[in-house]
Amino acid sequence: QVQLVESGGGLVQAGGSLRLSCAASGRTFNGYTMGWFRQEPGKEREFVAAIRWNSGTAYYAVSVKGRLTISRDNAKNTVYLQMNSLKPDDTAVYYCAADGPSYSGRYYYDGDYDYWGQGTQVTVSS
Repeated sequence: QVQLVESGGGLVQAGGSLRLSCAASGRTFNGYTMGWFRQEPGKEREFVAAIRWNSGTAYYAVSVKGRLTISRDNAKNTVYLQMNSLKPDDTAVYYCAADGPSYSGRYYYDGDYDYWGQGTQVTVSS
């Protein structure tokens, strides 16, 4: 049974940093794509970043490129989202997700992801 558990959310001032973690368990994730999505109340869930487990190739939403960095630690089965220069617009619940083992190529599409974590709240104050 696949489990994804996020941690690291919290309250931070604008310009500050947070690092989110996603601990994955229940299977090997070779060939998987791991993604981070976020959702504000009353809005649709949106793509933030994704990483290919084997190659480490990373993809980013335009709105976060240069400020957020996705990475993974294969030995720990953990995916990270380093968030720097945070803005109030980054306030949302952040979700970790896993898509695989077949890869559609649509790393940005939440409908392709098979497994989801429970989410962690990130609040950025102005």
